[in-house]
Amino acid sequence: MKPKYKRILLKLSGEALMGADAYGINRQTITEIVDEVKSVVDLGVQVGVVIGGGNIFRGVAPAATGMDRAQADYMGMLATVMNALALQDAMRAIGMMARVQSALIIEQVVEPYIRGRAIRGLEQGRTIIFAGGTGNPFFTTDTAAALRGAEIGAEIVLKATKVDGIYSADPKKDPHAVRYDRISFDEVILKNLAVMDATAFALCRDQKLPINVFSLLKPGALKRIVLGEQEGTLVYC
Repeated sequence: MKPKYKRILLKLSGEALMGADAYGINRQTITEIVDEVKSVVDLGVQVGVVIGGGNIFRGVAPAATGMDRAQADYMGMLATVMNALALQDAMRAIGMMARVQSALIIEQVVEPYIRGRAIRGLEQGRTIIFAGGTGNPFFTTDTAAALRGAEIGAEIVLKATKVDGIYSADPKKDPHAVRYDRISFDEVILKNLAVMDATAFALCRDQKLPINVFSLLKPGALKRIVLGEQEGTLVYC
């Protein structure tokens, strides 16, 4: 089947890498995630990935209590670099071509984020993993995903979560919560449906960049979205 999208931006939370562990990286989980990504790369889809750092920062969060916010945010950015390296290693282990670009300059470990180089890498069939968030404190990795998605010309941002879309309320707390198949950016912001932060939503809305929120726990969900099937919730302009 022909993919609906030629280039996508996949947003992974750091927590997604933990599996059932309290924090850190679960090797089996990261292998399963990489297999899902490979299934769409094999279709000829160009994939950029933005990774969070919550799984690592969670382990040091108690020590960060009361810490200067900017300092804590830089620690979180460094955690995303560690996750990106783990993701790259898992991809290379199954024969995928992957590069890490970081908004923080750590040239001994990863190359710096350069838009043109990232786009060339995507065109050459490499999966580009964007680390370091936006490189600035006070901005989340959701905002980094929206920013990188717009910069590289992605056709959609795919946000992988632990739930299968956007609900009218927290489905764990409200048994009557309804899942949306489609919802507009304006409605998401008006109803304060906090799946991504407001800055990320506003940036994607302004750039007319749709977002699909889906469950990372459903095997094959990523591939189904890329092929144009209904999966999770589509946020549209």
